[in-house]
Amino acid sequence: MKTIVIATKNQGKAREYRKMFKAKGINVKTLNDFDNPPKIKETGHSFAENAMIKAKAVVNWLHIPSLADDSGLEVHSINNEPGIYSARYAGDHDDAANKKKLLKRLAGHQDRSATFVTCLVLLKPNGKKLIVDGKLNGEILKTPRGYNGFGYDPLFYVPSKHQTLAEMTTNQKDAISHRGIAARKMMKHFDEWWQD
Repeated sequence: MKTIVIATKNQGKAREYRKMFKAKGINVKTLNDFDNPPKIKETGHSFAENAMIKAKAVVNWLHIPSLADDSGLEVHSINNEPGIYSARYAGDHDDAANKKKLLKRLAGHQDRSATFVTCLVLLKPNGKKLIVDGKLNGEILKTPRGYNGFGYDPLFYVPSKHQTLAEMTTNQKDAISHRGIAARKMMKHFDEWWQD
């Protein structure tokens, strides 16, 4: 069976990708399926660079096609912070601290417009790559709303839907999210990339 390795330990992401690749008869594995995965340092200066670093590390280690993503929130009035540091803005993957820091940084700013960005990189051992991105525009609220989702979702308000991402169902969110947009773009070109 054909296999692709997702450069993540996140079970939620793994579930999403398994569903996506099932129709193509592709077996999805993650870093959790292997012993002693490499420690990957995200030293890039953009979402695309960080995703490529992760994909390359997995391909070099296992010699199996890899998919990596990097995502984050760009808030326009504060120089697109937190950007590539979104998950570790105030401490490593501390959602509550990250949200608190963001709200503090935005205090006094009238412009609260923001963009969620995802970049996906597919890479094969022969070097063939496919890079796509997805973006979702919205604004940052002063107080969180909703209990679904994670990270900055309760603060990210989508005006056209009159809801934050955390107030939406999973299906509603997938239909408009930056990750959903990027994934659909990727699947459009996947077959062409997969064939040597």
